[in-house]
Amino acid sequence: MIEANKNRPFFLYLAHWGVHTPLQATREDYEAVGDIKPHRLRVYAAMIRALDRSVGRILDSLEEQGLAENTIIAFTSDNGGPGYLGLEDINSPYRGWKITMFEGGIRVPLFVRWPAKIAPGTTVDTPVAHIDMMPTLAAAAGVSPSTEVEIDGLDLLPLTTEKGAANWQRETLFWQSGHYQVVRHGEWKLQVNQRPTDGRQQWLYNLDSDPTEQTNLVASHPQIVDQLMALLAAHQQNSVGPLYAPTTNMPVMIDKTLAEKFIPGDEYIYTPN
Repeated sequence: MIEANKNRPFFLYLAHWGVHTPLQATREDYEAVGDIKPHRLRVYAAMIRALDRSVGRILDSLEEQGLAENTIIAFTSDNGGPGYLGLEDINSPYRGWKITMFEGGIRVPLFVRWPAKIAPGTTVDTPVAHIDMMPTLAAAAGVSPSTEVEIDGLDLLPLTTEKGAANWQRETLFWQSGHYQVVRHGEWKLQVNQRPTDGRQQWLYNLDSDPTEQTNLVASHPQIVDQLMALLAAHQQNSVGPLYAPTTNMPVMIDKTLAEKFIPGDEYIYTPN
């Protein structure tokens, strides 16, 4: 695809199936990663090696075609590692798994490479989200945003310069999966879950002082809860709502993998999927 389009602008979206279930790797990759235990973790590591090799092939191709300097590469993940793999530390030090909205489920890396525009070694601590990817790439390509639909995301390119980062205004990000809703405003993050039906679950954390979400501050900071609930309510008023009904509503343990047994008192969330 890169070779066929080397003489014109192109967009390539490549969603690797790995690292995902089923966990399977070639013997070459399995042997190359060393004597990692348990076996499942070694297979997982071998799959990461294969993913790394694939990304390397893309970078090599861009170099070979003379496109590396002025091609934007964005590498990220759609979620954290899932608890159903039975691997304890894949999201460490953060709590939670894929399908939860604890930091272990939603905090992922975003690497962007654009040598012609972004200085190597640039780091950005500002929290952003996948809704920002489309407007960022559109801005880089010189394309005006649509006027027919409201775009929630923002162009991230200003964050890569000192002046642009100083002028960044957005404080609030939202996540939602049906009745499971989250708002992050500045250093505060509130999760609200309407299931199970015997009462609403709420978790409030200050991510500046507690990035691994150990101490729930709902009881001690009711004014912050009210403020963030108001932001969620305002966001809901403009929400389109789910396009597809969920097929399941399932409990997911926050601190245990699916290989471990649930004990009454363990924290969990219910999530539609």
